Amino acid sequence: MADLDNTIRDNAAGPKRASGDSGSMEQHSLTEQIEADRYLASKTASRLKGLGLRTGKLVPPGATS
Repeated sequence: MADLDNTIRDNAAGPKRASGDSGSMEQHSLTEQIEADRYLASKTASRLKGLGLRTGKLVPPGATS
């Protein structure tokens, strides 16, 4: 999985299109870079234990058990 993450990061950071003799190059758009960053961040967050949810038992004050 880390290799795929690194590949996505490298591709997002690298040029979108490059030409040979003319020397022209086109960079990925900002929205594409943001989408790649969000995708990688969501993959990292999904691997965390608990997924950001906390469970517990709520007991109102004065309740007897």
